[in-house]
Amino acid sequence: MTIFKQKESEEYLTVSEVKAFLEDVEAERAADEDRELRYELARAIEHVNRFAHLDPEESRELVEKLLELEKVDAPTAIKIADLLPQSRDELRAVYAQERYALDGDELDEVLNVVAKYV
Repeated sequence: MTIFKQKESEEYLTVSEVKAFLEDVEAERAADEDRELRYELARAIEHVNRFAHLDPEESRELVEKLLELEKVDAPTAIKIADLLPQSRDELRAVYAQERYALDGDELDEVLNVVAKYV
């Protein structure tokens, strides 16, 4: 007998949005003395605390502004909002797995949007 897991839905979230969600989970677990934080959950909380630089609202606003640009799709916008690249080289690293590359003007356009949030 095989058990299949079915994906009900998929939503991309920034690290900042995940941090807000995990803060709620952590507070819920802290209220119940009998429940401990599992290792994976503790590591996830540590990760988001270290790497979330923006507020959830700011990160979502940045993603929306990036999606207005021509060559930025949702997963890439989320990566950019999480990493907040400061240079062309850092931004090229985000696009390294894509089948296309951005030229200098397109890179600068993305970096100008990111600069408003750093």
